[in-house]
This record gives sequence, C-alpha cells and structure tokens, in this order.
Amino acid sequence: MTDRDRPPTSDPDPHATPGAAGAEMPAVTKRTTAKKAAAKKATTKKAAAEKTAATKTTAKKTAAKKAPAQAATKAAATKAAAKKASAEKAPAKKAAPARTTTPVAASPATSPSASPAPSSSVSPAVPFEDRERLIDGTHHDPHAVLGAHPVPGGIAVRVFRPYALGVAVHAEGLQVELRHDGDGFFSALLPLAEVPAYRLEVAYEGTVLHTEDPYRFLPTLGELDLHLIGEGRHERLWQVLGAHPMTHQGVEGTRFSVWAPNARGVRVAGDFDLWDGTAYPMRSLGASGVWELFVPGIGEGELYKFEITRPDGSKTLRADPMARRTEVPPATSSIVHASHHVWGDEEWLARRAERPAHEAPLSVYEVHLPSWRPGLSYRELAEQLPAYVKDLGFTHVELMPVAEHPFGGSWGYQVTGFYAPTARLGTPDDFKYLVDALHRAGIGVIVDWVPAHFPRDDWALAQFDGRALYEHSDPLRAAHPDWGTLEFDFGRREVRNFLVANALYWCEEFHIDGLRVDAVASMLYLDYSRESGQWTPNVHGGRENLDAVAFLQEMNATVYRRVPGVVTVAEESTAWDGVTRATHHRGPSGFGGLGFGLKWNMGWMHDSLQYMSHDPIHRRYHHGEMTFSMVYAYSENYVLPISHDEVVHGKGSLVSKMPGDWWQQRANLRAYLGFMWSHPGKQLLFMGQEFAQGSEWSEARGPDWWLLDPSYGAAADHRGVLDLVRDLNTVYRATPALWARDVHPDGFQWIVGDAADDNVFAFLRYDDRGSPLLAVSNFSSAVRPDYRLGVPDDVPAWAEVLNTDAARYGGSDVVHPDPVKPEPQGWHGRPASIRLTLPPLATVWLRPA
Repeated sequence: MTDRDRPPTSDPDPHATPGAAGAEMPAVTKRTTAKKAAAKKATTKKAAAEKTAATKTTAKKTAAKKAPAQAATKAAATKAAAKKASAEKAPAKKAAPARTTTPVAASPATSPSASPAPSSSVSPAVPFEDRERLIDGTHHDPHAVLGAHPVPGGIAVRVFRPYALGVAVHAEGLQVELRHDGDGFFSALLPLAEVPAYRLEVAYEGTVLHTEDPYRFLPTLGELDLHLIGEGRHERLWQVLGAHPMTHQGVEGTRFSVWAPNARGVRVAGDFDLWDGTAYPMRSLGASGVWELFVPGIGEGELYKFEITRPDGSKTLRADPMARRTEVPPATSSIVHASHHVWGDEEWLARRAERPAHEAPLSVYEVHLPSWRPGLSYRELAEQLPAYVKDLGFTHVELMPVAEHPFGGSWGYQVTGFYAPTARLGTPDDFKYLVDALHRAGIGVIVDWVPAHFPRDDWALAQFDGRALYEHSDPLRAAHPDWGTLEFDFGRREVRNFLVANALYWCEEFHIDGLRVDAVASMLYLDYSRESGQWTPNVHGGRENLDAVAFLQEMNATVYRRVPGVVTVAEESTAWDGVTRATHHRGPSGFGGLGFGLKWNMGWMHDSLQYMSHDPIHRRYHHGEMTFSMVYAYSENYVLPISHDEVVHGKGSLVSKMPGDWWQQRANLRAYLGFMWSHPGKQLLFMGQEFAQGSEWSEARGPDWWLLDPSYGAAADHRGVLDLVRDLNTVYRATPALWARDVHPDGFQWIVGDAADDNVFAFLRYDDRGSPLLAVSNFSSAVRPDYRLGVPDDVPAWAEVLNTDAARYGGSDVVHPDPVKPEPQGWHGRPASIRLTLPPLATVWLRPA
C-alpha cells in the first residue's frame, strides 16, 4: 500500500465526437433524416477545417458540401465524365508509408470509368435488414454481406461507402460500375462463376481512389488464437489483439482486433476515415468476443480508436486497450505501431540469469523519468542516466510506471495504456533505446507495474463495451476506495489474460529485468480500506480475495517460466504469509505462495525511519525499532526501500527527517545509509536522496541538481553524501558477505543488539564461504573510545573498508587507518574482542585484513 494521491482523471478526448469531411463527401441518400443531415454537415465543415493540413487535401475538400439533391442532379454528368476524371491524378488525402490506395483526379461530379452493371433478375443489393444494421453500427458479420459473394446468376459485389458518388469494380478483363442503392450502398451482379481478384475505384467529390476492398479478406486470427483467448491462456496476447501492420493475402494494411463481448457492433475510426467509422464495421469472431477487420492501405503512424455500439444502442469511442503506442496526453488516440529497434544487449541477457536476484548484489536507484532531468526524451535520457547510475555503482534502476497515463500528477500510477510506454518522452522504440543503453552499461531495469486498479476515463477501459468488462460487475468489488479508480475483475479469465500477457509483454518486448508490482495489499484483501457492510466475504467466509491470489500466482509462475533472469517484486505492506514463497508450496494459512522473487520490507522502512527521527538522547527508548526487523528478516526475500512515497506529501526529504543541525542531519543520514546497506536485504534509494536534497520531491521540478554545482557554497556537503553512496555501492558489490546470504539466517549474527544506552548496533555478515564483514553503527552524538566488541578468534586482523564519518564525506574523520588486531579477551559471548573508537553518528565496516 502507498499513500500517494491518485485522483481520478477526466481529460478531454479530442476525438470524442467523430467528424467526417474532406476526403469522403456526402452521397445521395434516400433515408437520412433531416437531423442526421444537419449534424453531418456541421461535423464535416468543422473536420474539414481542422484536418486539411494533416491530410494534405486540396482546397476543394474544404469547400461547402453539395446537398444531396444537387448531387443527384449531377449523376448523369458524373457518369459521362468518369473516364476523363479517372485518368487525371489528384492529390493524396494523406501520405502514409503503407498506403496502397491510388487517388486520381476527377471533376466534382464524377463516377468511376466503367461499363454499366449487367442486368439480371437477381438483385445483388444489400438486404434491408442488413442495411439497417450496417448503418446503425450493429452488424456482427459485415463480411457476410459486403464484398464479393456467389449468388444465383453470378457474383454479387456489394460496397458500403457512405460519402462516395460512385463505385466501380476492376477485375482482370472486367470493369463494372456498381449501382447506387442509396444510403451509401453500391452493388452489381458480375457474370462470373467464381469470385475474381478485384479492386475498387471509388469516386468522391474531387477525388477518385483506387483501393482494395476490406471485405474480401479472410480473418487474420486463427482458430488456435481464438481458442487460447477464450481460455484466457494466450500468453502473447499483444501479437493478436490491437493494431498490427502486416501483409495479408499479398496486400499491405493493418489488422485491427479488439475484445468487446458485450458490444452490438464495433467499427474502426481514425484519421484515415476522418473519425467516421461508418464504412469500417468489424466482424465478430464467434463466442470469443473478439472483433476483427483488416484495412488495406493503412500503415504505421495512423491514429485510430474503436467506435463501439453498446448493448443499449448508444455509441462510445474508445482507445485500444492493447495499443502499443498512443498520442501525447492530453490527446488520447491510439497509434498504429511496428517496432524497428535493433537490440544490442545480447551479452546482458545471456548472463542476467546466472544468479537469482535474492542471492546476487542488488542496489536500486528509483527514478521518475519525466522529472529526473525535466525535458529530456528517452533518447536524451539514454545519454545521461546510464552514465550517472554506473558512476554511483547501482546495479539496477527502478522506473516509476512508464505505461501511458493521462494525468501526470498520478506519477504513472493511473494507467490507461497498459501496453504503451508514455508518449511524453518519445516512441516505444525510443524507450527500447533507453533500456538497451542501460543494459550495455551493465545496469538492470525494473519497472513499476500497476495491475491493482485503473482510472475511470470514459475513453479508456471503464465500462469498455457498455458493461463492466475489465472491472468487477459487483459494485462492492469494482471501485477502489482510496484512489477513486476501478479494480480489475481478477476472476474473469480474459481480464487475467490481459494482465498476465501484459507482464510478459514488458519483459519480452522491452527486455525489462524486473516488475515491481504496486499496491499488492489492496488486491489481496476484500476488506481493504472498506468498512463492515462494504465488502462480501469469499466462499470460505474469509477476507482474502481468492481471485487476486490466483492471478498473482499465475502471473509470477508465467513470468518466471517464460523469461529466465527476470525478478518480480511485491510492494506488500501486510504480514501476508508466503509473498515470496513458491506458488506450489502451501504455508500455514493453506495458501500456496504468491511466487514473487522479492518483497518490499515496509516494516523495516517505517521502524527505522521512526528511530532516526528521534534525537539521539531519546533513541535509547526506541532501540527495538532498529532490531525488530531481525525477528522476521528471513520470513521473505526482502528489499529495504527508501522510495518516493517517503519523500512527498509533507514527509520531507530523507535528510530533513534527521534531527539536529545541518552537520548532524548529514551525519545521521550517512550513518543510516551505512546501516541500511549492511542490513540483510537489497537496497532501494529514490533519486535526489543520494546527495541529501533538502526539499521533498516534486514531479514538476525533479531533483535539486543545483545543490551539486561547485558555485553553490554548500555543494561540498551534498557531494560528500554522493561520494558515500558511490563507495557504499562499490564496497557492497565487491563484498559477497553483504548480499550472498541475504535470505539465509546463517548469513547474519548479532554481536551486540541490546546496547540501548549506547545507541550502538554491531553484527557480522557472512558469505557462502564463511568470510565475514563486521558492521558497527553508533547512533549517538558522542565519540566512544576503546569500545570493546566480541569477534571470532579466527580472524587475525580487521581492516576498515568504510567509515561514514570520513572527512571526504563531510564527517569529523574519526577513522581507523591501521588494521585492528583482536585481543584474547572474551566479550559478547565470543572468544576474542577488539577495541574501536566509534565515531559520532556513524557506521563503520571492517573485514578481515
């Protein structure tokens, strides 16, 4: 659990009201009501003005639209001028790399050059019921009606282009003009025995387009894909849902697919149809709940959304839940994307699985990318962040959520685009470039992942297809009580699949080395932040969310199976049993483990910071706050987190929590960091705390880098802390006793843990070969000369390897430059002892000389 403020968002959607103008013009219609005509005219006029530059249309497209009656009177002229118009080239609607349409100039009242449709007693026109459903956006199988189909007497060709003036079919040795049946429907009966390969010639006012017919293509999703989606077991879901540029049946275009089982109909809207999806209805692929359409000529960079007809007949325009790229907020459209990044981190990936994370050195620098150095893009960060982190010796960075989110003040914890890195800093390939650069610098990348909840924005996941879909249908389980957001329905297999595949997506597609799962406690308990009567017990009468438990177990098991070397980390603030236990091992509670690799030790963090906040003279009364962590240190695989949550919302920065004057505050901070780095568990430190920033963090301002500027009078004080952090990491990584047996009780031994009156803590850490490191912390402001400590008798001498009181760090320089030899005098239950002068407010590390 965290205490961050995450208000719900309601950012405006620039494409919330679709318009149609410019490239596609009104045709003759027999049934459009006056209200619809007026609305269409208004939206087309607005869209034409706004879209002219983006689509590079000619001035003709922004002219006043001809009324249906006027278009009808010009039908004869349109047919007469068709051949001449089709030979002239018109400017393209919009340049797109993958587009296959070939615009041809035409006079304003042009229809395609073709022979009249052959007569027949069989009408090829779209049946009335299908026309109604296609117009209303509620047809589940437009491919069964539109396109080319064998019928008695030949091949019926049916086209739905609401704003076209005329349509013709071009096949080998055959060109046929289709009859306009009204409402934008065109049809003809071809005197053929089999469906030919054909293209369409579509005339609009001022433009003729040669294009493929989207309704002549077979489905792009196979039976196995649909079967796995239905079972909730498609582990690479991002490869089948969403928007994918591809070559299908020899034609370049984009496959659009979306899961919307409650929808009465789904259409694709975007820049390519001026945000009117009428002509692009998708087909339902059976009981899977998936809708699909291959649109030829659409390629990378196109904006799109899904226009969904809800069960009540109303419509909603939604961003793609599987979008791999989005517009820069506050814009909300999805963008067709294909990756072209060539990875250069093969060496890193080959060796990252050599040791499990809990038995390897792991010190983490937590970063909020947009504010680390405000204004830098992913690629600019790649030039600065790896060098900085490598210089300080951290093994990993942990990035606060990078998935797309509309409200920057949520720091990324209110995700709407679970499959898209935020566009604020660049493209998905730009983010890959940053990860690649970190790997090549020898630095692992952990990202914060937020499956606990999502915001209520009406263009995103909430009530996606008109009913509760991603959220739970039970109102008592759908709303998150703390953040005004919605909770996922972890019991629904398709939702669980969406999230499990998302975890794999970041690891496989972006080479992420770890996922830190946010707010796990809020997922595990049905009564989390809820009063009596606001929650319903599980089937056993308990408070555990069994669906969430099953989801977390499946996610962890799948990630560890599919991506060796990746670690998952739980931010879990309670005493839930078995967070880092294997999923198949049951504990005393009867549950299998959740399967995480590591867990944030929130108890250590709260207790130790509480101890440090007291004046040294009062710390004797709070001594147990520093020793209690060793009672449960081996119950889980722990990370010791000093995260962003501890330096915001009035809590102050890490150094400002310390008592005393400025010298004492820095000395306390240095002693605390020395104690933290030697305590069992991995380390995490939030940006800005590595150089004792005095003010708390602001996402708008970022760290106070000016404190390190040599021209600033107190810069040396801050550089002293920075130098200490560098040395802590350097000695830590070179000393297996500090990390190899973090999760094994035999890797730690107290020397003295009850010296409350002295404010002293001393303990030994051991590596796999039994080699020790001695850590001693004096949290009093007094120098303690000749302080005797019991030690093993098999170490002939101890050498000081780190002292937080050294002058180079800003301390009083009470150090031990020479080796310290044990005396044969027993002490603290040990056969030998050494005498040290303990510096004030300092931590000292010694290891065998």
